[in-house]
Amino acid sequence: MLHLHTPAASPSSPALADPSAILHLQAGDGAELREAVRKGLPFSAFEALSRHLAISQQQVTAVLGIPPRTIARRKASQSLTPQESDRLYRVAKTIAQTVEVLGSIDKARVWLKSPNRALGGEVPLDLLDTEIGAHQVEDVLLRLNYGIFS
Repeated sequence: MLHLHTPAASPSSPALADPSAILHLQAGDGAELREAVRKGLPFSAFEALSRHLAISQQQVTAVLGIPPRTIARRKASQSLTPQESDRLYRVAKTIAQTVEVLGSIDKARVWLKSPNRALGGEVPLDLLDTEIGAHQVEDVLLRLNYGIFS
């Protein structure tokens, strides 16, 4: 069963190299997490992502491609749809990868919010609204991780 949790780790902790920790979820395994996404994650996962990125909920809605009025309804119902949950998890996964490569959530925030030459001058966070953009960001992170500079 999926549970909400408050990680013992501080916001700059390497423990945030796990998407579940970023979303303040505690899942036993991948199958459990997949099922939770299929059912719809709790709205608190959306709020946790906003806090970890240190950006407004309005900015998170833009990254997720969810209209602000829809987010207001999700807040009232305290649950996201499966599609919204999947997008939220994709962003959390990229944040976790960024923390892992760069070593801290603080460095990850700066990198995700800054124009990147390897991405044609685009801001990595702005590219996470599509699967293709997320893959491009992940590719740059992999290159950084392996010392391949572009």
